[in-house]
Amino acid sequence: MKYAFVFPGQGSQFVGMGKELAENFKSAKEVYEEVNEALSQDLYKIMTEGPESELTLTANTQPALMAHSMAVIRTLEKEFGINLKDKVSFVAGHSLGEYAAACAAGVFSLSDTAKLLRIRGDAMQKAVPLGVGGMAAVLGVSFKDIDALVEACNDENSICVAANDNSDGQVVLSGHMAAIDKAVAIASEFGAKRCIKLAVSAPFHSPLMQPAAQTMAKALMEVEAHDAQIPLIANVLAAPEQDKKEIIKNLISQVTGTVRWRESVNYMKEAGVTDAVEIGAGKVLTNIIKRSQPDIHAYTAGTVAEIEELAKNL
Repeated sequence: MKYAFVFPGQGSQFVGMGKELAENFKSAKEVYEEVNEALSQDLYKIMTEGPESELTLTANTQPALMAHSMAVIRTLEKEFGINLKDKVSFVAGHSLGEYAAACAAGVFSLSDTAKLLRIRGDAMQKAVPLGVGGMAAVLGVSFKDIDALVEACNDENSICVAANDNSDGQVVLSGHMAAIDKAVAIASEFGAKRCIKLAVSAPFHSPLMQPAAQTMAKALMEVEAHDAQIPLIANVLAAPEQDKKEIIKNLISQVTGTVRWRESVNYMKEAGVTDAVEIGAGKVLTNIIKRSQPDIHAYTAGTVAEIEELAKNL
């Protein structure tokens, strides 16, 4: 068995996340308390009680998803005595999930990771005025064929780019709202089965996020970092990295760069990964991996029962 632990990104959050873990595992509760202290905010209360409108604010969603993922990791380590670097061959995370992956691999402390994600969420929200940018999922068009649609939507006043290459036939565009609206209108002419605007507050992973990239460059240079104990498959490379300086460089590039998730999953398969475990909330990545690489056994570890089962098998 060769394991990859993968960490979800924005959209996987739900009101109630973390409650079961905190009530059953002391180490999970301690994670939420540490994140609350780092942020000087009762984020755990928002996670478990809502309201949903508060949880879905980017500045809250990002540290909340990381906290839930790290509660699972700390539970495996402290309650079940599992040493991750002995059991897990790779870690990877989708967008903000890459920060959770870095924390799990020992690159950043939990407290610093929470603070970084709060800065990241705020910076991404402030980079573009509300309503100016957006994102859309294009279904039925491969990444190699998306350029024609992108080119047709871009002009001197508005641009969009391929932000997420999630899987064969699922590419997410990001950019000015005018370009996104045009993509939705004409995608079928370029072979798309559907093109759906996403309920997001900013055009993530596009050049419009450059102000946020500059903010993150400063923030990441100011935290203590260590080489990764487990190879981290970077979004912008779709290849593993362990050097702390390179990981930081990749995280800065990731703010404006494409999330190369399809290629990252392909790399896992080529590297002999047999099991991909989604750590934390939801099953978005699990479903993508099942469709993309059915030979990889993909499943989730976010509930007490799932964690206990995973610990038994590791």
